[in-house]
Amino acid sequence: MLQTPYNQAINYKSRNYLTHNQSINQRNSLSIAFLPIKRTSSNEGTNPQKRTAMESSFMKIFSGNSNPDLAQGIANSLNIQLGKVEAKKFSNGETSIEIQESVRGSHVFIVQGGNGAVNDNLMELLAMINACKIASASRITAVIPIFPYARQDNADQTGSPISAKLIANMLRVAGTDHIITMDLHTPQIEGFFDIPVDNLSAEPLILEWIKEYIPEWRTAVVVSPDAGGTKRVTSIAQSLNVEFVLVYKEKQKANGISSMILIGDVKEKVAILVDDMSDTCGTICADAGKFKEAGAKKIYAVVTHGIFSGTAISKIKEALVDTVVATNAIILFRKAYTFVSRKRLKSILSLERILEENLSQMCVYSIRNYLF
Repeated sequence: MLQTPYNQAINYKSRNYLTHNQSINQRNSLSIAFLPIKRTSSNEGTNPQKRTAMESSFMKIFSGNSNPDLAQGIANSLNIQLGKVEAKKFSNGETSIEIQESVRGSHVFIVQGGNGAVNDNLMELLAMINACKIASASRITAVIPIFPYARQDNADQTGSPISAKLIANMLRVAGTDHIITMDLHTPQIEGFFDIPVDNLSAEPLILEWIKEYIPEWRTAVVVSPDAGGTKRVTSIAQSLNVEFVLVYKEKQKANGISSMILIGDVKEKVAILVDDMSDTCGTICADAGKFKEAGAKKIYAVVTHGIFSGTAISKIKEALVDTVVATNAIILFRKAYTFVSRKRLKSILSLERILEENLSQMCVYSIRNYLF
């Protein structure tokens, strides 16, 4: 049997029973390990259950090059160290991965998003998954804050691939047991997988920010930039008990809008635009102009994935939107942030809390299955 701090603390005289001479501390550590995780403030010390789980070698977190700051934040929240991995390239551009510590019997979490150099980051993720699989990891969970190729989720014309489905197949074949992601571009992507997928939502963080930083939120309207985001926006609107507005638009091609119609009233109101991602910021800028024409007093844009590629930053500078808010799912956002005044572009929504809670719950569940 693999020796971990969990089964080392349990002296099996008969199967799954504690002996009478064990200490009360050993009994408590076992019983606490399976209680639901409760967050504690920093001055309350580390949660006993979390300390028991995280100090063991059962859970390992590794990071690729897409967003090491996010991975480090998650590890800090869990009170563990990031696993040691070396990712480099050969002179011909091939990706080389080396896991520099043992993962045998461990539940491995690999944090790597599909942003920046998308293809390179994707190859890093696949290679790290396969390396951990070969090294006898008991379970591998890919934590992908932004799913690569998520916008290519259907064959919109003859000859087009369904690339999101292809990525799902690649992740499964590489050895992934579970996927954790944030705000998928379309929910149907979950159906591309034959393994469990946790599509987490940034909605709790968005609601907190709206209530804290928008004084007029009680009389505001929440706006969906397209029909695909209707479910997300209606959920937020219901939580805030406010109205929602839909912008219906037709796109001739990616990042290009041919026509748009505003369905709802924003006159003399604060408009809060909520979307899963913003790439070239064409949607944000076009919608902001439409809202101003319709009489909106102030315009906020809140996105989970702030990609901000191409001319996005210059567009934001000239747009009629008052504030753009994004999460830290993408590290490139910080570079973009330096080009715009703090009043216009902000990165204040931290995903570490949501991801840390999800990873903790999964790890406790895995340990429970391992022991029993």
